[in-house]
Amino acid sequence: MITIYFAGSIRGGRDDAAVYRALIAHIATRAQVLTEHISDDLSVRGEEDLSDAQIYARDMDWLRSCEAVIAEVSTPSLGVGYEIGMAESAGIPVLCLCDAARGARLSAMISGNSNVQIKHYDGIKDAQTTIDAFIEALGANPLRMGDSS
Repeated sequence: MITIYFAGSIRGGRDDAAVYRALIAHIATRAQVLTEHISDDLSVRGEEDLSDAQIYARDMDWLRSCEAVIAEVSTPSLGVGYEIGMAESAGIPVLCLCDAARGARLSAMISGNSNVQIKHYDGIKDAQTTIDAFIEALGANPLRMGDSS
């Protein structure tokens, strides 16, 4: 089963928590989600018992072990941007989902990056269809970006 690191805003704002829940639940029907806790406000609040260094170490371990990253980027987040950059540098495929209805303007560091797939989605069903296609493509070509083996 393919492993997915789902990235979404935590400290940058939890306005999209319901969207994260719907997307993670859908991804979990097709892949293992290493970061399911992002969809659960109680789990996120439970991180208060962890130091920032512990959260960083845990999340970097998950990121290094995943086969792909799916990031919901409608709410700007320094952490999500960092995770996308780290995934790109490790050759891990990245799909960024952005709610088209919000008209969010992404950072040029994301929108101008040809190594990152960006999809402005129109509703959860549209995002789920995009996720399905992304995961199917991973199954057809499980090599990371830049892998020559």
